[in-house]
Amino acid sequence: MSTLQDFLNANPVDNLTEEVLISDRFKSADGKLYTFKIKAMTSSAFESVRKKSMVVRKGGKVELDMEKFNNSIVIGHTLEPDFKDAKSLEKSGCLNPEDYMNKVLLSGEIAELSERIQNLSGFNKKMEDLVEEAKN
Repeated sequence: MSTLQDFLNANPVDNLTEEVLISDRFKSADGKLYTFKIKAMTSSAFESVRKKSMVVRKGGKVELDMEKFNNSIVIGHTLEPDFKDAKSLEKSGCLNPEDYMNKVLLSGEIAELSERIQNLSGFNKKMEDLVEEAKN
């Protein structure tokens, strides 16, 4: 019988990827659907994005800037297309990956892509759902 340790050793999360369709807009003239290839975030990557996305508002209140948070997740964890691709940046006249991403994706598509990456990274299930799954 296999143990949880054996399972974890055989299933590291550093190479966990998925292809996702985030919008009907990504359809070619002949009906082909284009998917995005995303990768899961490690806990250290998530914490780094979270820290970089914190901003100090008036009165010294520290808050999470959701736009910065979503942009960082999408740029750092989308494998295909590569928003950091130098040729695409140059061709589109953009100076950085964030400008390029905002030029080619709608705001709702960025949010959907960020959510899909977070789901792949384990932020999609509530503890109650996991307990129910374990019971079955």
